[in-house]
Amino acid sequence: MAASDALLRLRYRFVPDRLFGELLTKSWIDNVIPALALVATVLIMVWIIPGFVSVGTFSDLARQLSEFGLVALALTIVILSGGIDLSVGSMFALCVLAALVSMNVLGLPVGVALAATLATGLVCGLLNGVLIGYLRLRAFITTLVTLVIYRALYDIIFPRVASAIVGSMPVSPTWDLIGFGSFRGVPVSFIIFVLIAVGAHIVLSRLRPGWRLRAVGGARRSAYNAGINVKLTVCLAYVASGVLTATAAFLFSARLGSTGADTGIGMEIAVLTAVVLGGVSLGGGRGSVGNAVIGSVLVLILTSGLIRLSMPGSVNQLILGLVLIAAVLFDAKWVKNRGKLLNKVYISPTYLKLAEQTTRGEQDVLAVNDRLGATQLIGLGQVEGPEDVVLDRDDNLYTGTRHGTIVRFLAPDYARSEVFARIGGHPLGLAFAPNGDLLTCVGGMGVYRVAPDGKVAKVTDETNRSLLSVIDDSRLRLPDDLDVAPDGRIFFSEATIRYEMSEWAVDALEGRGNGRLICHDPKTGSTRTVLRGLIFPNGVTICRDGQSLLFAETWACRINRYWFDGPNKGKLEIFLDNLPGYPDNLNRGSDGTYWIALLGMRTRTFDLAMRKPAFRRRMARRIAADEWMFPNINRGCVLRVSASGEIIDALWDKAGENHPSITSTCEHKGWLYLGGVSNNRIGRVRIEGADPEWTSQGDYWGRR
Repeated sequence: MAASDALLRLRYRFVPDRLFGELLTKSWIDNVIPALALVATVLIMVWIIPGFVSVGTFSDLARQLSEFGLVALALTIVILSGGIDLSVGSMFALCVLAALVSMNVLGLPVGVALAATLATGLVCGLLNGVLIGYLRLRAFITTLVTLVIYRALYDIIFPRVASAIVGSMPVSPTWDLIGFGSFRGVPVSFIIFVLIAVGAHIVLSRLRPGWRLRAVGGARRSAYNAGINVKLTVCLAYVASGVLTATAAFLFSARLGSTGADTGIGMEIAVLTAVVLGGVSLGGGRGSVGNAVIGSVLVLILTSGLIRLSMPGSVNQLILGLVLIAAVLFDAKWVKNRGKLLNKVYISPTYLKLAEQTTRGEQDVLAVNDRLGATQLIGLGQVEGPEDVVLDRDDNLYTGTRHGTIVRFLAPDYARSEVFARIGGHPLGLAFAPNGDLLTCVGGMGVYRVAPDGKVAKVTDETNRSLLSVIDDSRLRLPDDLDVAPDGRIFFSEATIRYEMSEWAVDALEGRGNGRLICHDPKTGSTRTVLRGLIFPNGVTICRDGQSLLFAETWACRINRYWFDGPNKGKLEIFLDNLPGYPDNLNRGSDGTYWIALLGMRTRTFDLAMRKPAFRRRMARRIAADEWMFPNINRGCVLRVSASGEIIDALWDKAGENHPSITSTCEHKGWLYLGGVSNNRIGRVRIEGADPEWTSQGDYWGRR
């Protein structure tokens, strides 16, 4: 059995089961399948077409991509807004006509011709935008009608100016540079395309207009409720589409210098195929510039290969149509099933063996008692989720609530309370800095500072990112407790980098080292990760030597000691192991002791399940989340531990009525104050024989 356990431990240590689920969470995963399809298409073309790869081929492809890719970007923006634009082909033809009439017929300067072309695209896009955005007409029918209108205008105007266009050629070095010029072998038109694509990427992924566009496309009603001007956003999406299409038409006109009756016909199908094939969802709200570019290259290589294979145009259109159907089908299935697949594979249990628990007799220090049965209740029904509690020098009591506030109960009787600060997230760990500021870890937000006047300021919300992490672990997901070193450095624990505040208990099913210990130095403003791979670190307190700290690993049921300064700097050792429950916050006590809150007690069943990762994986995949086996976090106790790591006392609520789950303790002037993340009250109980003048702030920073 020992050999089997050793092999099981090694298997789950070195095989990264979590990797696939983490990859599925990344937004760029939508680009992987189109990219693989692009590579496969290139390899097939190289195999069946001799000389397919050449400098000339890539030069022609770059010039075509400059035009086709811009139209694909235009359609991508519209689809991101939740719409569709079937008029891009006819709009493209009309803008080509505007460019050629300006240059060949009227002999206007290049700048004026460009302005006229962009104005044509803007007017066409604005018409679509007003009809769809403000008049709320259906995008499919509306753009189908404008397709006919724009094509009719083209067919009316083109015969009247065709001879003039063909009969004269503009004399303009700039025009020739745009159409045929290159810079160090790279076509100028392609450089223009790259610059526009990069700008579009920045707007869509980093700026507010892009975020609003995705919000409108993803959930229009929610975007409206959030205060976004939905009508304006939709209208501007079509305007941007028209301007980008006009830019593509201008590049096309400079390259060919002429147009024909079939210009733009069928382009909407080719562009739509490229966009969907690239991974832009027709449902709206999901897609990127990268998707559009990959799809455009894929379609251009496919059509170029078919032409070189001497396929008739009708066959080309048939193949593009079949590819579009396949892409739409895949998009629908992918969007529908990606979340289901992610839910099944993201939870990645590992092997975690805890030492066997010993049977406790009636005389055992850990024997169940009812010393918390006489707990006095503070703020019953006035607070929700008081995960941690702390007192100031004036004996006022502070706690956070899941409503995003820090509430202060006023001494001496704590009958009156007030909102001390509004944070916005759930304040978890609390600690006072030497200057009187209240520091707090806020779930999903980071570490914040509250001045004595209630003013809130961010301390840090990120740390250095690890090079090998698929997850962006630079962002703080679940910082949960903190303490301040004598030199002002703030040490805090982050329970997990894989789960958000609302899912913290799911991390227990993994039993994996998803957490870390982090240090923020106010003097330099830097934040760095000190220790990684910790099993739900939760609870931090600075030791009295000023050179080390204690922190809890909740699911591992142990307390560790880490030296951050002094001759043992960097040393990590187990301070207290094989606890009977799951340790949460810990704080200093009088007489050189420490208080440890156990939010729940271990059970033999769950201890066994932690040695069966395959069982937990099947459970997470096959049954509903509300039926999963979780650790017992409904009833706990408080331990008092000596400076050497010996348990010297335990306080229980035998009936489980006052404080069934305890996540924090704080000793102050002979009283022990209790918090609980699942409670709606704070408790306090008198400590027999405790120093009635002892306070944690006095122990840390000295008396006034």
